[in-house]
Amino acid sequence: MKLTTHVLDTAHGRPAAGLTLTLTRLSDGKLLTRSVTNSDGRVDKPLLDGDDFHFGVFELLFDVGDYFRNTGVVLPDPAFLDQVPIRFGISENRHYHVPLLVSPFSFSTYRGS
Repeated sequence: MKLTTHVLDTAHGRPAAGLTLTLTRLSDGKLLTRSVTNSDGRVDKPLLDGDDFHFGVFELLFDVGDYFRNTGVVLPDPAFLDQVPIRFGISENRHYHVPLLVSPFSFSTYRGS
């Protein structure tokens, strides 16, 4: 059982490399990890796995405004999307994959495999 993510920059048609994200457990507000995506838009290791994998409600917070600014995109002030939070529940002993497809003005997610 593990939790993974993948971020795709749909505005440029490529993985979102260098995007910072955090994972928080909402029951106690504990920050579990802070990561930066690699050249494939993924994090190098699972966000949760092994003994750290537990049922509960979590939030992934993606710093998309900083990512787009760092790639040279001129955003309005304030940016339409600066941070994208995704709140989700883990209720099964299975692999949870939470991808983010993002542009400066839209995003979508789904439970992947």
